[in-house]
Amino acid sequence: MTDGSALAGPDGVPRCPWALSTEDYVAYHDEEWGRPVHGDDALFERLSLEAFQSGLSWITILRRRKTFRAAFADFRIDAVAAFTDADRERLLADPGIIRNRAKVDATMANARVLADWAPDELDAFVWSYAPDPALRPAPRTLGDVPAVTPESTALSKALKKRGLRFVGPTTAYALMQACGLVDDHLAGCAARRG
Repeated sequence: MTDGSALAGPDGVPRCPWALSTEDYVAYHDEEWGRPVHGDDALFERLSLEAFQSGLSWITILRRRKTFRAAFADFRIDAVAAFTDADRERLLADPGIIRNRAKVDATMANARVLADWAPDELDAFVWSYAPDPALRPAPRTLGDVPAVTPESTALSKALKKRGLRFVGPTTAYALMQACGLVDDHLAGCAARRG
């Protein structure tokens, strides 16, 4: 039984406990999660995948990420914005992704909205909601990690106001965690920055 604090993995490296259940999680935790992500297409991908994850385990999405990328033209905003009804039907028939009609429609609609934004506007917009790291103590246990914050609620509202869908406060916070706007690696975790 664990108290939710960082645990040593089989290699002796202390990590957030959630990362130790599969090799896929270990690699994701060590190499991606919480590291700064920039670029409109890269952030569109993360936002889309977080929306597809809603109600599911992240491992489900992580293990299908390669097929998601193939199905959604590597999440290039301009390419997904040009998807047609035929693309929508292709996606809804693709067993390699999550075939949720509302999530597929939201991803295509979000791309159309973002295609009208200026280059780097999504990057600047999302990162403008990053809280000051000096005001965020390192979480000591998983119980110290929130699911929603005032910043994620504000980001969610702002994205919705700009016409984006499937971007609730929990999804917005998961995006902030995954893309390094916040560092929620636990205090004893080797992946924690600073």
